[in-house]
Amino acid sequence: MALVNPSFIDEVKRSDEFNASACMNCGVCSAICPMGIELLPRKLFRYVLLGIGEKVLNNIEAIYSCLLCKMCEVNCPAKVHIAENVRSLRYVINKKVFKI
Repeated sequence: MALVNPSFIDEVKRSDEFNASACMNCGVCSAICPMGIELLPRKLFRYVLLGIGEKVLNNIEAIYSCLLCKMCEVNCPAKVHIAENVRSLRYVINKKVFKI
């Protein structure tokens, strides 16, 4: 059972650039990912918006597998700042998990 933490979005949102709420969950990002990562970014961003930090932290490997190549971002019809959002997730993970 996942715990909902409504303040998790504040931990992740380092700047106004984190615009995960614009995601339409269309799946273009997952379909075009050169790494074939299906989880990123739409599901991760949804977990953040819902405050389910535990599920985000359970996907550290997928988050760090992202190349930040921006192919998903360029093709996103909602203009979500996917690479910057992933960087924000990495920032939180570095602080919470790796203590750096």
